Amino acid sequence: MRHGNRRLDLLLALGAASFILLPWYRVDAGFFGLQWLADFPFTSETAPGLLQLLSHGRLWLSGVVLFFGLGMAARFVADPMRRGALFASAGAAGLFFLCLQGLAIGFSGWTWTISENFFGMLADGQPSMGSGAVIMALVFVLMFAFGLVERGVMRGDAFIVGSISMLVFLVVVFVFYPIGSMFAAAVQDFDGSFNPDGFIRNLQDPGIWSLDCVVGAGRCGVAWRTLALALMAASASTLLGLAFALVATRTRFPFKKGLRLLTILPIITPPFVIGLALVLLFGRAGVVTESLSNLFGIEPGRWLYGLTGIWIAQVLSFTPISFLVLIGVVEGVSPSMEEASQTLRAGRWRTFWRVSLPLMKPGLANAFLIGFIESMADFGNPLVLGGSNGVLSTEIFFAVVGSQNDPSRAAVLALVLLVFTLSAFLAQRLWLSGKNFATVTGKGDSGAHIALPRALSIGLHALVIPWMISRSWSMA
Repeated sequence: MRHGNRRLDLLLALGAASFILLPWYRVDAGFFGLQWLADFPFTSETAPGLLQLLSHGRLWLSGVVLFFGLGMAARFVADPMRRGALFASAGAAGLFFLCLQGLAIGFSGWTWTISENFFGMLADGQPSMGSGAVIMALVFVLMFAFGLVERGVMRGDAFIVGSISMLVFLVVVFVFYPIGSMFAAAVQDFDGSFNPDGFIRNLQDPGIWSLDCVVGAGRCGVAWRTLALALMAASASTLLGLAFALVATRTRFPFKKGLRLLTILPIITPPFVIGLALVLLFGRAGVVTESLSNLFGIEPGRWLYGLTGIWIAQVLSFTPISFLVLIGVVEGVSPSMEEASQTLRAGRWRTFWRVSLPLMKPGLANAFLIGFIESMADFGNPLVLGGSNGVLSTEIFFAVVGSQNDPSRAAVLALVLLVFTLSAFLAQRLWLSGKNFATVTGKGDSGAHIALPRALSIGLHALVIPWMISRSWSMA
């Protein structure tokens, strides 16, 4: 990157504009509504960073000016290595300071007791960061990236280094910071002080870990209910997705286009629409329930509300995702491997079980993992169909916004949810580790896949045809 690089000049100009021409803090009416232009820059809500520092007593913003000014000074250093070191240091220090002051100073003053002990009381706090602060943070990230480019990192490719730096920053902000906040909230009291009592109490709560459904007459805890539901939903959606993929690629089913359409269509529906459709069909006042009651005198029940209904809704919701994952895997199995198996006098069943299915193992593991995580994270269907059988996602929601108002409990439940999902990911990696499933060679593979065993084909059609009919009926 040359000393007079135009991109660097534009970056510094953008940083200066974010501090001088844009509201530094969040605007209540919204930035893109442009209503803040009527009061800009005279009120403390719409003032840019420069006026916040000079006119509204936000003296801590002087650190932002210091590090940004250091970056501007580095712009005129002739030696590329020194210029890169100064620029990277200014960007890293500026970003760290901007994030630190945003976390340390809240609406009413210091958010940390240690800060108040060291620096004394603050006369005023600060609102949430706004457009000016966000753009300045991005400028500091790119300053750090351009400093690395000056020093020859990634062969001086500014696009690659800048992209990697932005991705790392976004992952830290939107992944690691929420997870860290969740860990911190688990051991905090309502006033923000350290208090592990709530964490210990909620971690030992029988409502989370109880096994009464196994060893007694009660219900299991919400953690085991959620885990069992995720395992059942992932297993069923993976098997159904494999069945649809095999029918769509390995049989002469005449309605393959309709099968693909009906299989993929649930993806575009909102999350709770399938749960609502099940209520309208099989609820106490549903169409099917009332028809059965009128025809056969069957008493309407509440069987749909609970884990059974959630499981049905999740299987219907996640099967399309498994199908999309597995159809490419099924089509990617090398026909020459199957032909070689038959050449060695293996039958269709033996070829399918010993050759085709093992080669599909990575796709099956990926589909199962996706179904497991989606079931764990599902909120709409448990909210509609769960009734008194809540899962971790709904329990977290009600612990925060409900009458409980227990952030520590929500944090503990979120930790349990995170442990389950990470355990599933690690189990999948362990299952596939040390195995090679590649069948790609330097030659093209133009053979035809062998037909499925007749009994398997009949069983798959017996699954697919009723599913297509039920989907068409529910959509109608």
